Amino acid sequence: MKTILVTGGAGFVGSHLCDKLLQAPDVEVICVDNLYTGQKRNIAHLMNNPRFEFLRHDITFPLYIEAQEIYNLACPASPIHYRRDPVATTKTSVHGAINMLGLAKRVGARILQASTSEIYGDPLVHPQREDYAGNVNPIGPRACYDEG
Repeated sequence: MKTILVTGGAGFVGSHLCDKLLQAPDVEVICVDNLYTGQKRNIAHLMNNPRFEFLRHDITFPLYIEAQEIYNLACPASPIHYRRDPVATTKTSVHGAINMLGLAKRVGARILQASTSEIYGDPLVHPQREDYAGNVNPIGPRACYDEG
């Protein structure tokens, strides 16, 4: 049985990823979310699945579990949410990534670090190519999310 960790697993994308991963018969999923923006109702239908576990945890703090794969999706993604507490948003992006990378290294897991096109800031080029350096304002209202 392969154990897969999904951070931000009670969010929109994370909950759908949990659904998809559980379609494989040899997989168990550990969904980690602090419910800052994720919703228990997004994963309610999975709670009785014996191969699904929900752990309320903030990944800005280390997590000590065993997993073979990690999908790090955790971060408030909506301006309404990330502007409410920009420090928490930055910490989730930075400390959370560091903690998940540390976990992956400790247990020998593969990790997918998710991101969005926000890494380019307010782009001057559409669509953005991978060699585009971006147009991030490090002190603007989106900085906590763009930089994180």
